[in-house]
Amino acid sequence: MLSRSRLCETEKIPLKEKLIYLHFFIGGCDWYIAEYDGDDIFWGFAILNGDQFNVEWGYIPFSELKEIKRVFEIDCEINWEPTRAVEIEKIQSCHCNSHWSEKKPGEPFGFLICAI
Repeated sequence: MLSRSRLCETEKIPLKEKLIYLHFFIGGCDWYIAEYDGDDIFWGFAILNGDQFNVEWGYIPFSELKEIKRVFEIDCEINWEPTRAVEIEKIQSCHCNSHWSEKKPGEPFGFLICAI
């Protein structure tokens, strides 16, 4: 699936410069994936329910995306090319610039799920 960046492999790369390798979407929810543990956990950027104020970088369990898919169709953009986060229009258009803030060492990211 995602063979480029493993979890924590891109920690020293600024958020704006992280390559996004996958894009999952359903309705107003978008998940942009930068890292994958090879098993179940993605790490990336989420816009949930079209809310461009409460966006977040964090961990995204693939198992939760698959669980949602049982009820709704979650799509993965099949022609997606690796793109720097700062070049993705939906990420750029978020109203809150705090999503570019770097996390402090040792500060955990939360898990993200889509409340549909």
